[in-house]
Amino acid sequence: MRNLKTLAVAIAAALLAANAAAQKPVAYPAKGQSAQQQQNDDGACYGWAKSNTGIDPAAVAQAPPPTSGPAVGGGERLRGAARGAVVGEIAGGHGGEGAAIGAVAGGARARQNQAAQQQQAQAQKQGTINTFYRAWGACMEGRGYTVK
Repeated sequence: MRNLKTLAVAIAAALLAANAAAQKPVAYPAKGQSAQQQQNDDGACYGWAKSNTGIDPAAVAQAPPPTSGPAVGGGERLRGAARGAVVGEIAGGHGGEGAAIGAVAGGARARQNQAAQQQQAQAQKQGTINTFYRAWGACMEGRGYTVK
């Protein structure tokens, strides 16, 4: 149970870090560009980055999370129950108790697997958005802005 709490805290921290990094970089008009010129350059660079990377950050941000398969368990709970029943019978004829313990362990494993899949999907989404913003930043720097 403690490992599950630790995993949940780690995932929450990773998601917060990913959300912070997903924000658009800031462009400073290093050559005295007007606000109107910056807006025009921003739009042009957005279009350029989108066409060169094939990534639309608005579409990526709104993409639904991947489906997690069947109800929590995805087979892990059933397999855990089966293993627990076998071990329970071997250990002294308590297959029912072993099955219950195995099902609980299988459910925990399923939740861990599901959390890991969600974390991996979030990291992939973040990498895609970062690729887009690297291209956007290169374009803006080429137009005389400092990008951070």
